[in-house]
Amino acid sequence: MIDFSLPDDARALRDLAHRFAVEEMRPRAAQCDESESFPWDVVHRAAAVGLTAYALPEAHGGGGITDVLSRCLVDEELFWGCAGMATALGGTLLAATPIVLAGTPEQQAAFLPRLCDPDHARLGAFALTEPDAGSDPSRMTTRATRDGSDYVLSGTKCFITNGGLADVYVVFATVEPRAGLRGITAFIVDGATPGVTGGRQERKLGIRASHTAMVHFQDARIPDTCRLGAEGEGFRIAMRTLDHSRASVAAGAVGIARAAYEVARDYAGERRQFGRPIGEFQGIGFMLADMHTAIDAARLLCWRAAWLADRGLPCAKESAMAKAFAADVAMRVTTDAVQVLGGYGYSREYPVEKWMRDAKVMQIYEGTAQIQRVVIARHLAGVV
Repeated sequence: MIDFSLPDDARALRDLAHRFAVEEMRPRAAQCDESESFPWDVVHRAAAVGLTAYALPEAHGGGGITDVLSRCLVDEELFWGCAGMATALGGTLLAATPIVLAGTPEQQAAFLPRLCDPDHARLGAFALTEPDAGSDPSRMTTRATRDGSDYVLSGTKCFITNGGLADVYVVFATVEPRAGLRGITAFIVDGATPGVTGGRQERKLGIRASHTAMVHFQDARIPDTCRLGAEGEGFRIAMRTLDHSRASVAAGAVGIARAAYEVARDYAGERRQFGRPIGEFQGIGFMLADMHTAIDAARLLCWRAAWLADRGLPCAKESAMAKAFAADVAMRVTTDAVQVLGGYGYSREYPVEKWMRDAKVMQIYEGTAQIQRVVIARHLAGVV
């Protein structure tokens, strides 16, 4: 039997995230977008109420709510509040996920409590992408060279959320460039390690409240106790992480779309032309109907992918479907919301133009829309 009802604890977590979005994120969203400033105050308050660590193990100070569906519920609300701030918060959870999935008990005990401290908000960062290795990580050039009981890490990562600000990095580097994907190895790196420095901060179209930057590794010595998994297992760890995160990223796209739809719906009910609300005209009414339908469909794809992940079932195809569809929905709905508001939608008097700019990144980060379709197509062809 299919049951779409949510457990009481899941609803409570969703409500907490929604209140936080209303009270803490939305009041600061426009200013942080305009100034491209990082909202440390919001991050600290998120840590204080448990929204940075709710999905991490209780044994290390987290909330112990480890199911992917709950992450989907939280991300929809936080991205509804502000996609940039939600990206900053999500970057920490993304970095923690491979430590939870593949870390030893000792590694988890050493690093996860830092990311769970409610009194001192600390950020994590997932460092995979490079200037010449985005969708194709086999071209990775960041190198980890064995030197006794250490690895010496050198290279540059780009487009890293929380890059240069993070207390804990999960870094992917190759121990053997000629081995391609089979040479990629994962490491947990303390942000204070000598040789680890933040680089240029990106000036972005959207999600401007998040800090996106290059990270440079110059002969940074990493003890072998900080290697995550065995040599050559890094790509598999990265893909397992993304399989778990893509459903919640897709839910973030649903949150952006929902935010824009709600403003367009309300505006269409209030704005009068030719003697009646514009929402009563078929041209606008049909747009709103399509927006609402697409949002519901995207949410259901997210929930199905999460359901599979939570039961340990294969979910790569379903997560890719959710991510590709929801990202496209976010872009289409936010664009239509600007259209419904007309000139007001194009101005910064209303937030829909911000949501349209924010939505675009959902088709790009954590695997582009095209890469999601490659994943889907390979599963359909049985070549994975």
